[in-house]
Amino acid sequence: MEEKKDITRRGFLKLIGKGTGAAVGISLLDIPGFQKLLADELAQVPVIWIAAGSCTGCSVSLLNSLSPTIQDLLLGQVVPGKHVSLAFHPTIMAGQGDQIIEVLDKYKEGKPGGFILAYEGAVSTKDHGVYCEVGEKNGHGISTLQHLLDLAPKAMAVLNVGTCPSYGGIPGAAPNPTGIKPIGDILKEHGIKTPAVNIPGCPPHPDWIVGTIATVLIGGLGALKVDKHGRPLAFYGTKIHDNCPLRGQFDKGNFAKKFSDDGCLYELGCKGPVAYADCSTRMWNSSTNWCIGSGSPCVGCVEPEFPYVNSMLEKVNIHAATAPSTYPGIITERGSNIGAVATAVVGGAVGVAAGYSIAKSKKSENEKEE
Repeated sequence: MEEKKDITRRGFLKLIGKGTGAAVGISLLDIPGFQKLLADELAQVPVIWIAAGSCTGCSVSLLNSLSPTIQDLLLGQVVPGKHVSLAFHPTIMAGQGDQIIEVLDKYKEGKPGGFILAYEGAVSTKDHGVYCEVGEKNGHGISTLQHLLDLAPKAMAVLNVGTCPSYGGIPGAAPNPTGIKPIGDILKEHGIKTPAVNIPGCPPHPDWIVGTIATVLIGGLGALKVDKHGRPLAFYGTKIHDNCPLRGQFDKGNFAKKFSDDGCLYELGCKGPVAYADCSTRMWNSSTNWCIGSGSPCVGCVEPEFPYVNSMLEKVNIHAATAPSTYPGIITERGSNIGAVATAVVGGAVGVAAGYSIAKSKKSENEKEE
């Protein structure tokens, strides 16, 4: 049996650049040698994780990493004598009180570019951000807004983990009484030029988080290709609709009228036709399932419009249809589908019926706009 070789820095960047992980839904942490490669870089560049106004769902998603477990990645000696350096994370660190605030002060006063700043949760801006504070100094609370303004100028990059810091998310929905703003907008308002990368999702997949951090650490910001919304194309470069197992039902015009009905879930508010992520191929909980696989419409949690004006389940308009990269079969009953030969026949028939304009469009809208 041929021995699997550990991935190299160049090999990893080539993999991410081609979007291979997104295409086949592989776990980055299953790639031979990836853990060692990541640990080597994290030993040199620490990550500071600030939890602003959030449900901690993004941290929980990261902690649900199964291969390896987050405990092994953070605490084990993945490289002899070296530990992964997650310098600050309020959910999982053992320290408390003045001890941990001193850790932040060290990085605030240190040299620029010495760490990556990851933000989870929404940042309040009204009344100087008093509605969300982490720690205190001299008897006064320190807002997550102030932490951002102090740390971001010194960071190599700001990673907005989840839809809340990326676009405002649920806390930023109308009437938005605490003045939630996307972190990118806050940085611009204060003249902070540190690059910001959005990793949206409610919550984002563990691979999206680890993969983005790894790309920045291993290859630098130049290795990270993003779309018009600042999302890594390796994970957000394909439309969910194009690889949905119910795509055949959509093209056939067979739509579910109520939950539990067979058929495409578009009429029930599915955002698959306008949402960009690799959920359908990567799936969740160690590639066990995903929203549509469990009978729920996609709520478009990776999009700037989330949670939408009226409802997460409001019907969205489709501006353009694109041909699926892998044509799914027609689903006859929930959990079963027609075989590969029949799928090819049906796919060919539908492709002719759909017309030249749809068949011609083989790239995602994001790629066109880049």
